[in-house]
Amino acid sequence: MPNGIIIIDKPADWTSMDVCAKLRGILREKKIGHAGTLDPMATGVLPVFVGRATRAVEFAEKGKKEYVAGLRLGLVTDTQDVTGTARETREVRVSKEELAAVLSRFTGEILQLPPMYSAIKINGKKLCDVARRGGEVERKPRPVTIYELELLEQTGPADFTLRCVCSKGTYIRTLCHDIGQALGCGGCMSSLRRTMAAGFTLAQAVTLEEVQERGEALLLPTDRYFAAYPAYTVSSPRQEERCRHGNPLTAKGLADGTYRVYGLEGEFLCLSTAAGGTLTSIKNFFGA
Repeated sequence: MPNGIIIIDKPADWTSMDVCAKLRGILREKKIGHAGTLDPMATGVLPVFVGRATRAVEFAEKGKKEYVAGLRLGLVTDTQDVTGTARETREVRVSKEELAAVLSRFTGEILQLPPMYSAIKINGKKLCDVARRGGEVERKPRPVTIYELELLEQTGPADFTLRCVCSKGTYIRTLCHDIGQALGCGGCMSSLRRTMAAGFTLAQAVTLEEVQERGEALLLPTDRYFAAYPAYTVSSPRQEERCRHGNPLTAKGLADGTYRVYGLEGEFLCLSTAAGGTLTSIKNFFGA
């Protein structure tokens, strides 16, 4: 059974689930999940977890993400990106300096109104399904955090490129829409490329064609995701047996904190938390 993490450079016009389905066929493994959905028009970093590594998805999807996005001013659409139907077009007289000055309003913790074209469910119905039928649902603004937001370049009279580092749940197309509203001319997202997610970058990403050629050889070990935590190796067969049965381990003198726990032969067993000389498992990564 293949186990591990593979960082895909998602191609345009594929859904994140399309990528997972393709990998299930290539790797012949049913247990495959991703950390952080990308819209079909978006490209870039899609961390995919295979086999037992899927147990790490709950940790990975919570992390910061980085995007490079195209902002088109003067165009407002129903989807808040260029794939949608135009609702308004306006003349644009915005300089790079004026745009850069507005960006500071959108850093830190901000409130975003989830777009109708999203997979969020309200009263059991996906917003995007309601939107496609021409309906609209009342939504409440949600807090998200924009850690970094900078203007990279101007690529046309009304086109700009932004770099954004943000929290889980941030809609970059909504950010582009809101920036356009703040400038008084409207705006939408013209392109999106994710350059970092779950601590993985484009430098580590591979294409689906490369996976087709090399298969399991491209899988990163599961513990790579938890590399920021120190390692602890069990001290005896008895300790390893206790760990594999889900029991706490005595680890006198071990500083409090989170650890990667390994077996005597180097197998990554679990992620554990140490407190008062006792190690308690947070999530196990051994077994079927």
